[in-house]
Amino acid sequence: MLFWSLGVALIASFITSTGVGQLNVPPLQVLGTLLEPLGIGGLPLPDTEAAQRGLWMIRFPRAAMAAVVGASLAVAGLLMQAIFGNPLAEPGVVGVSSGAAVGAGICIVFGVTAFGEWTLPVFAFAAGLGVSLAVYALSRAEGRTEVVTLVLTGIAVNAVAGAAIALLTFLGDTQSREQIVFWQLGSLAGSRWSQVLICVVLLAGGLIAAYLIAHRLDLLALGERSARHLGVHVERLRLFAIVVVALLVGSAVAFAGIIAFVGLVVPHLMRMILGPAHLPLITASVLGGALLLTLADLGARTLVPMADLPLGILTSLVGGPFFFWLLRRTRRTSGGWG
Repeated sequence: MLFWSLGVALIASFITSTGVGQLNVPPLQVLGTLLEPLGIGGLPLPDTEAAQRGLWMIRFPRAAMAAVVGASLAVAGLLMQAIFGNPLAEPGVVGVSSGAAVGAGICIVFGVTAFGEWTLPVFAFAAGLGVSLAVYALSRAEGRTEVVTLVLTGIAVNAVAGAAIALLTFLGDTQSREQIVFWQLGSLAGSRWSQVLICVVLLAGGLIAAYLIAHRLDLLALGERSARHLGVHVERLRLFAIVVVALLVGSAVAFAGIIAFVGLVVPHLMRMILGPAHLPLITASVLGGALLLTLADLGARTLVPMADLPLGILTSLVGGPFFFWLLRRTRRTSGGWG
């Protein structure tokens, strides 16, 4: 029932989001435009060819990118919470976002164009993945990785990455500084089908990997010692999950910038509704993350007339108070932190 509700809400939000803007298109015309290539006629189409072309070239890829990025961040957050055994964990803990920001900053400040128009996403993706693996390698000792060490290493590496971003901002000219700041705030403006396709492929691979390890994540939730007794190779599982998280978040951040709290809020909400089993949680997180970011992008485009709000601002405005509530609730249910 929850899956159907989320699916219907996602389709409705997609149609609404793509129909609302400076040029409003009625929902039936949006639906008719979507179904026409499939040979399903009978529904009205936009009055002008320019409106139909605008839907396919601007609004559909942007809404699709919002759904794919939201799903990627939500699944990555679920995996992080599973391997850390903590509902407060999120992908930023292992430095994916801050590492990607450093990669993008280097590309912007030094004017690197090695891969043409794909240079910035490639640098952001590679740096995010590299920093995540570095955090894991630095926190590993004697063939084992403790969660506390991993978290503390992630905090230290995030601090270094923050300093590197500040240094790049200092070194850059005015235009570079504006680019770095705007990229860090997150935006889906200018999304193209080619970018959506890359994120879809990586999301599909990440989902397959997540479904394959779902049962072992359930066993890990019983505790590391119990999981080992039940045949789970905890270190191998943890490394595998971190690589999957880096791929999912790296691809999302490379094209959309830093979008906070989606990976924290959505999995936790789904867990409150469905319980701790990871197999249904993965599907619910995909739908919930896609729905949340599609609605957030609709708000970013329409809340301020003739302006496009950075997406990261909206998600932080919602996610910040939720995180505070989550902290208070966890503290109350645990009987304090001590």
